[in-house]
Amino acid sequence: MRTIEMLHRSGVGVAPSRTIRDAAAIMEQAGVGSLAVVDGERLVGIVTDRDIVRRAVARAVPDDARVDSVMTTPVVTVGADDPLDVAFGLFATHGLRRLAVMRGDRFVGMLTIDDLFVSVVEQLASLAKPITAEILFSHRDAAVPVTT
Repeated sequence: MRTIEMLHRSGVGVAPSRTIRDAAAIMEQAGVGSLAVVDGERLVGIVTDRDIVRRAVARAVPDDARVDSVMTTPVVTVGADDPLDVAFGLFATHGLRRLAVMRGDRFVGMLTIDDLFVSVVEQLASLAKPITAEILFSHRDAAVPVTT
């Protein structure tokens, strides 16, 4: 499976000059926990709800400060057409919860640990169905008597 197939929604971006307040409002409106920080067509960072709390709110940074003052950079990215195993490896290696998905130099979405977790659980549930059916509804042959 390719990474792009795991995206549940397109990525949401914000310009680096937007305010922290704007970023938080965009996250709330879009129902996401992170935004790509995009300068023109170039991905320059990522800002997460956690970045806003830890780097802005906890440090009393004014909410009209620029979002690029609290963003994370450099951004760890994965290619849209990369096998999903590449994303798993990047999550494990870097200890991240989100990866920016790129098609060439263009940001196309954000892949989250949550996306992968939901997929794995769905796959396990699918595997469990025939096993459950066998346990619940199987007709077992009568035991063969033991002869000596």
